[in-house]
Amino acid sequence: MIMNGEAVMENVRRYRTIASLYRQTAAFRPHQRDSLLAQAAEWECRAVAELEAYFVARQAPSQPPANFNHHTPSYTPQPWQMAAA
Repeated sequence: MIMNGEAVMENVRRYRTIASLYRQTAAFRPHQRDSLLAQAAEWECRAVAELEAYFVARQAPSQPPANFNHHTPSYTPQPWQMAAA
């Protein structure tokens, strides 16, 4: 499914906002810091993968350059999980 650029940017903005909230929470919860920062990194990866998928899909109709390394997004969507308080 090809999305338009505005929808992709909105998703990226949301993913990075979620990552930012995890990082902010990690600053105030030292015992959960590692877990929260790992989740923030996962959301950042989702943002990057969303952008990669969009640009790869836009380039698909034309021939990719000879040195183009095509790869699929590096994350797999997972259902929401509630973080332990």
